[in-house]
Amino acid sequence: MTPILATSNIHKAREFKKIFRDAGIALKHVSLKTIEIQSERLEDIAVFSSLQAFEAVGRPVFVEDAGLFIESLDGFPGPYSSYVYRTIGLEGVLRLVGDDREARFVSVISYYDGRTSPHIFRGEVHGRIAERPRGRYGFGFDPIFIPEGSDKTFAEMSRGIKTGKSHRGLAARRFIAWLRGQG
Repeated sequence: MTPILATSNIHKAREFKKIFRDAGIALKHVSLKTIEIQSERLEDIAVFSSLQAFEAVGRPVFVEDAGLFIESLDGFPGPYSSYVYRTIGLEGVLRLVGDDREARFVSVISYYDGRTSPHIFRGEVHGRIAERPRGRYGFGFDPIFIPEGSDKTFAEMSRGIKTGKSHRGLAARRFIAWLRGQG
């Protein structure tokens, strides 16, 4: 069966389609906005969204929630990343960051088939916050996140390079490995 991704974020859908295509798996995207609960845990948010998405789609479906966790800000914006990006943007976050620029990007996929409990797949990448936004690719906080082992932000990397290094790519590859084990 073709996996179904439920998201209203077209950038996220494009990234997932690339990851699945590279793995030789077709992916169906359903544009769907779910109610996002407030929680300190990405897992709680993703699970709640996957249950809603399953009700709306009526078939096994997965959703993803991600966050940028900045160490000097005690993990802020974390699960509130989307809201923070929309309200204060990259420049606002850069004004908040001090000398300690350590950060991590986390992705949580929740797959729900309506028969069992949701299955969770997590990807985490450590790195640092850039001094200024750089790059023209990617979306969200990609222009200010530099993954460990690189001197480029995610936004300076092509989609193919980024998905090979990213939190979303890691979570997706774990999900794909699990899917292959189910068939």
